[in-house]
Amino acid sequence: MTAGDLAVVLAIEQRSFPTPWSRASFEKELGTSWARLTVAEELHVTGGRLVGYTCTWRVVDEVELLNAAVHPACRGRGVGRALVSRVIDAASAEGVRTVTLEVRAGNQVARRLYADLGFRNVRVRRGYYGPGQDAMVMERRLR
Repeated sequence: MTAGDLAVVLAIEQRSFPTPWSRASFEKELGTSWARLTVAEELHVTGGRLVGYTCTWRVVDEVELLNAAVHPACRGRGVGRALVSRVIDAASAEGVRTVTLEVRAGNQVARRLYADLGFRNVRVRRGYYGPGQDAMVMERRLR
């Protein structure tokens, strides 16, 4: 991801989450040395079209998936699976021990995807996303 991608990233972010990240949040992550921001593009479209992204942090031997989204019109095509698989593969190649994430407890589609990719529920963070909005903390061990 580059600063030039932010207009499209923000449009996807705003369509994907009730409390979307701000431009300043993405700009901060782009300038953070331990953050990795990745985009997915449809290659069959001339020049490519950005359709999804991830933001991760690498801290010692752990990668945390902070944010991931796919454009609503492109969901169900394997883009999210490819993005999260890329996070896992990159973490594994770097010798990371675990990948963690938080996901809204009510987001069954995302939770099913993460479970299919080997993540397991490790705890609940009550009210993480606001009153009555719990997060499931999920983890995948890599070695």
